[in-house]
Amino acid sequence: MKTTATFEIKSWKENPFNELEGAPKLVRASVSKAYHGEIEGEGALEYVMIYNADGLANYFGYERIVGKIGGRAGSFVLEDKGVFEAGIAKSSLKVMSGSGTGELRGLRGEGGYATGHAQQHAMTFEYEFD
Repeated sequence: MKTTATFEIKSWKENPFNELEGAPKLVRASVSKAYHGEIEGEGALEYVMIYNADGLANYFGYERIVGKIGGRAGSFVLEDKGVFEAGIAKSSLKVMSGSGTGELRGLRGEGGYATGHAQQHAMTFEYEFD
């Protein structure tokens, strides 16, 4: 199934964990999200990020989403990796194998988004079940 959904960032808490003079900054970010559309639910995400002096940031994280996809309830984990450049975050998303619970057991999928600092963020997602 190919679908779109939207999400909003409910909270974003960022903490540097390694800073050196003249070097890129390493940061952890704890993020909570709300999903609407084909994906309905709540997400808890942990990012590890690197901020370069030129404003470019690369990030990698895992997010557990608890809710529904296409009316099926459960939870699953997404791998999220991307880059933030010129005010736009571009992410590639992938469902982690074996992470589905409940009616989402056997979920496979991938997707992505490219978004700026908006209230609602659109994402594409393609999924199937074993």
